[in-house]
Amino acid sequence: MSRIGKQPVVLPAGITAKVADGAVALKGPKGELSLKTPETVTVSLDGSTLTIVRKGDDKQSRSDHGTIRALLQNMVVGVKDGYSRDLEIQGVGFKASMAGNKLTMNVGYSHPVEYVVPEGVAVKVTDGTQLTVSGIDKQLVGQVSARIRSFRPPEPYKGKGVRYKDERVRRKAGKTVA
Repeated sequence: MSRIGKQPVVLPAGITAKVADGAVALKGPKGELSLKTPETVTVSLDGSTLTIVRKGDDKQSRSDHGTIRALLQNMVVGVKDGYSRDLEIQGVGFKASMAGNKLTMNVGYSHPVEYVVPEGVAVKVTDGTQLTVSGIDKQLVGQVSARIRSFRPPEPYKGKGVRYKDERVRRKAGKTVA
């Protein structure tokens, strides 16, 4: 049995859950999230705890058991506190700016890179080089952060590019003149 899947998801005060028609909806101070559960597991609400039970013992049921429990826990944290990811831009002349829901970055190309931020995620730019991606959906915050980073990943020689705040870039030695 999944060690993660058999642990119940405890709902803190201020968060309400609704389980109906193979879907779980959570509502909290930050917003609302819902998850459609596969047919291999059953989610039940007992007071302020969500319990996940798998229907069979096949490989798919076992893998869904722990996955659904982890997704529900991420949803609880998201509607309660939210998620955020910090990025920084390093390089001479590299900068970013927000206009509405459009992020514009100058990261060394001949043209500015424009990215339309999806609904449910907020991007905040400070000092032109510090970005904060925040929202209630953990997967969406991570996906948007990875997409922004992919426009100019940090290169190993000078370290220029877009990187996560806690990311360590391994530097390489450049060419040496004999």
